[in-house]
Amino acid sequence: MPAGPASPSRTSGRDRVDVRGWLGGIRLSGFMVIMLGLVVLAALVLAPTVGTYLDQRQQIAALQEAVALSEQEVADLEAQRERWTDPAYITTQARERLYYVRPGEVVYLVDNDLPAAQVPQEEDEVSDEVAVTRTDWMSQLVRSVATAGLARTAAPTIGVPAPPVP
Repeated sequence: MPAGPASPSRTSGRDRVDVRGWLGGIRLSGFMVIMLGLVVLAALVLAPTVGTYLDQRQQIAALQEAVALSEQEVADLEAQRERWTDPAYITTQARERLYYVRPGEVVYLVDNDLPAAQVPQEEDEVSDEVAVTRTDWMSQLVRSVATAGLARTAAPTIGVPAPPVP
């Protein structure tokens, strides 16, 4: 008799599982097929909805972070507004930023007050000779003025709407 899959001589310490026998034991009823179809249909319907839900949760988290950042900026601006209501702060800012002084005060401005680490190490030498430009700037100026004068419409500038073309 030939040695088959269930033969004791072919097994090596572990019992082999006969998959054909296991699959043959499953009996599919009509109810089981309908329920399996409904589960697959539910998965197909809910998959995009779950993706949309996760995207919306990410958007909500990003918006909550933006709101927290905005609230921090508002708090900083309110603190700055409170500082500007103090006359001493206003006086200090005017003295530091605009160099305002009271009548009769003498102000000394110190040049070269940078630390040694921040002083530029290499300074360009000043030439004793006058350098000659190699371009004809006069013809470029005349060409630029002529081009600007012959233009039909002016180039719009930032912040000003362009006039309607008739």
